Amino acid sequence: MKIRVVSSREEIPELRPNERMVHIAFRPSNVDLLDVVKACPRLRAIQVPPSYNKTLSKAIRLFLDMQGIDLLEGDVWGHRKDIDEYYVVEEDAIERIGDLISGGESIDDAVARVQMTTKLAPDLIKYIAKSKMTA
Repeated sequence: MKIRVVSSREEIPELRPNERMVHIAFRPSNVDLLDVVKACPRLRAIQVPPSYNKTLSKAIRLFLDMQGIDLLEGDVWGHRKDIDEYYVVEEDAIERIGDLISGGESIDDAVARVQMTTKLAPDLIKYIAKSKMTA
């Protein structure tokens, strides 16, 4: 799974229309988030750091919810934007989450177990688990 990392407002127009998941690495305004949604019509999730998530308005949260876009809280640890514009979630981690969920483990237990071995944010693990349950 690839997550497009956006480090500044200036990068929003450069987003590809087929992006499914975006990590916003700056404090976004409502207009910034609307521009991201407009630039990426197939968007399914937006991830923002915890400190920035607290500053988002209820209006933009409601808008994203109405659009079917999940708002996730978390960071992309160890990612270097100068090397690659995408943060890649390892396939092993995705398979492990799927195996735990299909094995009957609760989402919260799966989050705790996967988080011990990876640097993935809890919301991202829950998002992957939910997508595995519906797939």
